[in-house]
Amino acid sequence: MRLFINIFVVSLILFSCKERADKRVYKPDSSGNINSLLVVVDDDLWATSVGVAIRSRIGAEVYGLPQIEPQFDLRQVPPPVFSDFVRMNRIVFKVQRSEESTVKFYTDPYATPQKMILVSGPSPQTMVELIEKNGSRILNEFKKVELKERQRRTKKSLFNTDAIESSLGVSITLSSVYRIAKNEENFFWVRRDTKTGIISLLIYSLPLQDFTSKEAFSQRVIQIRDSVAKQHIPGPIEGNYMTTEMAYTPFSVLTESENTKVLETRSLWKVEGAFMSGPFINYAFLDKKNNRMLVAEGFVYAPSEPKRDYIFELESIIKSIKIQ
Repeated sequence: MRLFINIFVVSLILFSCKERADKRVYKPDSSGNINSLLVVVDDDLWATSVGVAIRSRIGAEVYGLPQIEPQFDLRQVPPPVFSDFVRMNRIVFKVQRSEESTVKFYTDPYATPQKMILVSGPSPQTMVELIEKNGSRILNEFKKVELKERQRRTKKSLFNTDAIESSLGVSITLSSVYRIAKNEENFFWVRRDTKTGIISLLIYSLPLQDFTSKEAFSQRVIQIRDSVAKQHIPGPIEGNYMTTEMAYTPFSVLTESENTKVLETRSLWKVEGAFMSGPFINYAFLDKKNNRMLVAEGFVYAPSEPKRDYIFELESIIKSIKIQ
């Protein structure tokens, strides 16, 4: 009898522990459109310099677009509204009054995946200073979550990339809405239609080049993209071709991933002799392991449409590339 009681007690304890663990682990799925940021802040703060700082720093303009578009679509709610399904938003930026001046980063506080960033301060001036000082990190944290979400959605319906991967020695994640428009030696043009135009991805390789400075690397990337576009991307009339819009200064940043230097360039393109233009994002990989430069470039032609999310989609595709 005692043995039976002991077994019963142990089983009850294990069941209770499992039940508590399940309750602790389970969180509902997050929700929200891509790049939709929920801002939780009192209405009176939203109307002051705090709101201005949030809109100008966290909702800053995306560089390299032909019209002004913010990094995120901001939706403000006061703290009492931040409950129930409202808390399920994938990215949340919360600002509150507090004696403590701090910036805290939370992962999956109410749902998964979710990133919430909390800024606390005793005065509007302190809050503004914290937002300005930590703005770059805040943007990067939110952007990482949104890139992963964009890639997750892409994986729901995948394009067969065997031809690209076997030819260029890479892995890449593409949605089935894309198609191969051109396939030549070491060059692929992949595209999909939009309501008014097309979204395109170019991926190709060239002999490895070495650069003594970021500036030399940047200049060479523009020369390469113009040469490749002139050869492969025709305009609407014979003799037209795509080139870089030199009236708009390209923005470049040099990073390193898995011992491979990568130059990211954002700017505008145009078609010589035609009224066609749009944004592009270019990633040039110095792949020393394979003695080559691998270039992946996305560009958008979508008249009368917002272009931020199209460029973001292309960025998520390019960042899925793994060099084999």
